[in-house]
Amino acid sequence: MSLRASPFSNFFLEGLHAVGWGLIFPCFWFLDRLLAVCISTSLERMWRREMECYLHPLQVVFGSVLFLILFIISTPFALLGFMLWAPLQAVRRPFAYYHQEQIIPMEDRNARWEETGKVSFGFLTGNLCMLPDGIARFNNLGHTQKRAAYIGKSIVQGVTRPHIRIFVDSPSSCGTVTPSSSLIPQPPPASYGSIDVSATNQTEDVRETDGLPKPNYNQNSNQHKDPPRTLFRDADFTMEVSALFPSSVDVVCLQEVFDKRAALKLSRALGPLYGHVLYDVGVYACQPAGTCSSFKFFNSGLFLASRYPVMEAEYRCFPNGRGEDALAAKGLLTVKVEIGYEKVKRKWWGILTALTCTLLKGTERFASSS
Repeated sequence: MSLRASPFSNFFLEGLHAVGWGLIFPCFWFLDRLLAVCISTSLERMWRREMECYLHPLQVVFGSVLFLILFIISTPFALLGFMLWAPLQAVRRPFAYYHQEQIIPMEDRNARWEETGKVSFGFLTGNLCMLPDGIARFNNLGHTQKRAAYIGKSIVQGVTRPHIRIFVDSPSSCGTVTPSSSLIPQPPPASYGSIDVSATNQTEDVRETDGLPKPNYNQNSNQHKDPPRTLFRDADFTMEVSALFPSSVDVVCLQEVFDKRAALKLSRALGPLYGHVLYDVGVYACQPAGTCSSFKFFNSGLFLASRYPVMEAEYRCFPNGRGEDALAAKGLLTVKVEIGYEKVKRKWWGILTALTCTLLKGTERFASSS
């Protein structure tokens, strides 16, 4: 059973929702631009120092006045749209579905599962902090729409990059060697929780000159040719931090994708590779008693992109949100996907869960996701 793209059951309700949101959006956008003009990220401040730009105060003054006037003008229309938009949230399905035919092929690791008797799947999770641009700047992040398009493009490029294998033809050859294998010098073992960086583990030859220690700059230059790598060692396994997106990911589970426009851009960017996407997950406005704690201005921020068809999906809102977290409909998303067929053509399916929650302990905050 395939999901419908619209979160509404018919075109009439979808049209009313589009009209209501169309009246709200200009007011929302002007307020977002007002915040974005007044708040700069550290990167933007650095650029202004390097470019010696002294017109920023004028930009802040005139920009804030302009967007404040436009915000005030658009407020009556937004209130009218809100009266139309808010009641429709009671009949809205708590997620939107984006489907696109997969046009970028991916290697099927389970093509010979009948012979090996094993199947494997790759999952990835991450927090993106895709809030509206003005609010994201409180977290020193800007340009949410551009970041969404860039992240989607980077994921596709990472998955479809050429897979390079190095074959060593020597008496001591052990077969295929990957770039992270024995051809790259391995750092010495470290204790649990420590960080080893090969570029900083070199021992400096210190000489005494006139009673002052001076480093030896005539060291072997080969010591600095290896790119720095960060490894986290445990008693049972070693985890390596890589800047490359893994190529064996079947399902992408993202959190904090609150902005609907950014979520749609991310969906379209990932569509050629991950043809089944759930976005805009969560509820808005007031909900029945016992489901959500208060009025919801933002969705849950959950985002799921899958190579496999989505059969069913269910969302549950956390009923005990506190503080600013109560403004977002954080909760649990459970998804049933079709992963293949047996010899007798019986469908295989799997259950995936995506979770967003925030735990408060004293004055500290710990975000957890799975």
